[in-house]
Amino acid sequence: MPKVGQEPIRKAALVSATIHEIGKARSLDVTVGQIARTAGMSTALAHYYFDSKSALFIAAMRHVLGEFGRTVRLGLRRASGPDERLRAIVEASLGSDQFEEHVVAAWLVFYVEAQRAPEAARLLRIYTHRLHSNLVHELLQLTGRARAREIAQGAAAMIDGLYIRHALGNDTWGGQNAVRFVTDYLEVMLAAGDAVRRRAE
Repeated sequence: MPKVGQEPIRKAALVSATIHEIGKARSLDVTVGQIARTAGMSTALAHYYFDSKSALFIAAMRHVLGEFGRTVRLGLRRASGPDERLRAIVEASLGSDQFEEHVVAAWLVFYVEAQRAPEAARLLRIYTHRLHSNLVHELLQLTGRARAREIAQGAAAMIDGLYIRHALGNDTWGGQNAVRFVTDYLEVMLAAGDAVRRRAE
């Protein structure tokens, strides 16, 4: 029987090991036994805490999304005004910590799993909704609601697309280049909206 008080520590170790092993394999082609060994425990104990590899992967993605959410919130707290806050969202989405090898692999597997696993699909919907709503919240201070939603959809699509391109090996699309592409897009779209309003007045 597992020791009382060890559950959070062992679950965290298993989640970390899951991300590590997925990063090495760049797929879900890993076993619970491999994950357990990396976490320093038996396969039986891993199964005690998580009843399947799928449950382990979902826990791992919740962890990745939680870390991403904390990065976004920290960036927003440090920013001043909607322009800086928009940049903070983009930088959190395309920052260096998001491009660590094991995190990249986890995200790529996540996108694939979301096409067939309901819980992965639900988590992906939560991520996309939060990204969209964070962008819209700041854009509403700079433009109208319909325009804010349109620009947010484009920015979110760029973030995901740039991330995938960089993850697949094209370094042109990573780091500050990627941040600049998205922030340039936001500036151009907001400026275009201002120009349309001025012509209508």
